[in-house]
Amino acid sequence: MSTKQKGILSYDAFSKTVDEARIRTRSGALITLGCVFTLIYLILSEWFTFNTVVIRPELVVDRDRALKLDLNLDITFPNMPCDVMSLDIMDVSGELQLDLVNVGFTKTRLDSQGNAISESVLTVGDDEVEKVAEVDAEYCGPCYGSKDQGQNEGKPRSEQVCCDDCEAVKKSYAAVGWAFFDGENVEQCEREGYVARVKNSIAAKEGCRVKGTAQLNRINGNLHFAPGASFTSPQRHVHDLSLYNKIEDQEVSFKHEINHFSFGPAVKQLEKSASNPLDGQIKTIGGKQHLYSYFLKIVPTRFEFLNGTVLETNQFSTTHHDRPLFGGRDEDHPNTLHARGGIPGLFFNFEMSAVKVINREQWSDTWGGFLLNVISAIGGIVTVGAVLDKGVYAANKAIKGKKEK
Repeated sequence: MSTKQKGILSYDAFSKTVDEARIRTRSGALITLGCVFTLIYLILSEWFTFNTVVIRPELVVDRDRALKLDLNLDITFPNMPCDVMSLDIMDVSGELQLDLVNVGFTKTRLDSQGNAISESVLTVGDDEVEKVAEVDAEYCGPCYGSKDQGQNEGKPRSEQVCCDDCEAVKKSYAAVGWAFFDGENVEQCEREGYVARVKNSIAAKEGCRVKGTAQLNRINGNLHFAPGASFTSPQRHVHDLSLYNKIEDQEVSFKHEINHFSFGPAVKQLEKSASNPLDGQIKTIGGKQHLYSYFLKIVPTRFEFLNGTVLETNQFSTTHHDRPLFGGRDEDHPNTLHARGGIPGLFFNFEMSAVKVINREQWSDTWGGFLLNVISAIGGIVTVGAVLDKGVYAANKAIKGKKEK
């Protein structure tokens, strides 16, 4: 063999031995089979991991403040008639959405057993349509002093100050801070059947289920269910509690069950407890003069899927607090002293996070990473198998030598 060939062969890291010099043992065969099965298991595990889709989150500053916040709610009030309460939404910018129970939301009357009263049972509504239709086109309803109607004479109908229906009278009373009670002796309310409907719903111990959606500004604010019509002035936001306080039945309250409460569309990749932690909440503690408050921290969330679809939604965390309006020490925690005052109702106070979570769907590994892991597994198994085989062979050889002596 030439010197040049010897120089090249000296670089061979995989030197070979002749077959006659190899010793095959039973322990070596068992170790080899164990290494093969282990290697197959590891390679299959790497393959399944390689084909797994994972969601990798990233935190960024939320710059999408111009987008609206979609609210979805479905809440049952088993002890609160629909005609007694209202829903308002307000935020720190001063934007108000008043009395949404009657606009944009559906409210279902419930009997004392919690069963929905079908529309066919609501005959008062049909009578109301007929009675309103009977009103003359030139009719200008009285506002009972809540508005100045002294200048109406001689003006065309379109320029007159009028309260043509019960709702108009109710809002007019709220605007000047007058108690409306149940509308008794108010011509419009008597004609429309409002007075009878309210009295019957209270006597029958009706409940109410409110369901619907609304769009909110992405800033701090609150939405609340409270008794009576609401009115907002630059200094305050007030509710007419006259009817609520007139009700003698102490079972009437804002005890509630939250069937669903979320912000934005649902995402199946999110656990229900993470995206909608209020779903299924039931509050049965508290009486007529009781305030329920939820404090929500909303985190905008974006999902970017492998197919290119992008979904904007929100997650939120929540804490709960409730107290009687008369204040005093808590019945269950004597060391806790509640504040006095406020109005009965159900309040959701929400705060927007300045941070946005972007969840991206990705494959758990790349082809390069998969190949590297497979090669590493092969090398590791071969090395461990060789060390184990040498140890077992040396031990058997030593034991055999002692027996021969």
